[in-house]
Amino acid sequence: MIESAEKNIQSARQLLRDMMGGRVGDSSELMKKAQILNVTDGGKVIEGVFDGQNMMGPDGKQYPVPANYASKSKLVEGDVLKLTIADDGSFIYKQIGPVERRKVLGVLVQDEKGEYRVVAEGKPYKVLLASLTYFKSEPGDQVTIVLPQDLDATWGAVENVIKKDQTADGALPGMRREGSDEAELGEI
Repeated sequence: MIESAEKNIQSARQLLRDMMGGRVGDSSELMKKAQILNVTDGGKVIEGVFDGQNMMGPDGKQYPVPANYASKSKLVEGDVLKLTIADDGSFIYKQIGPVERRKVLGVLVQDEKGEYRVVAEGKPYKVLLASLTYFKSEPGDQVTIVLPQDLDATWGAVENVIKKDQTADGALPGMRREGSDEAELGEI
């Protein structure tokens, strides 16, 4: 129970840091993309661009995207979203314009401030804490992240996690090892 409480506190701290933190490194590019989108029905439907954590609307405002939705949908910077604000004030997001994507493999690290990053291709990428919590990730785990193809991203969407202790030799269970008579598995 104590471990669970500590993880919840870490999650809350990370969320606060993320909410209070700076803007995306290439936000000017995303803002240009957002400015050509629509706000209709007196502000009831708004199209915007995902910046890794929020949706930037054509009006320059940031709209909070639930971390669980962004994580589950594997949203990446530059994706176009439609926000419908219901009469009761609830926000309903829908991805309407995904950007081209690429996947990279990196390692999860935690800095001295307790913030998590995935280091891939020599660069640290921010990731949503909701994704890491879902996969029960720990520093040292290998993480596959999804990045926009043509944007120098700050954020990555977690695709999958390979636990650092999967097997003693680092291979996934059931994978064929060189010189082994084990059957080879298909796509994992």
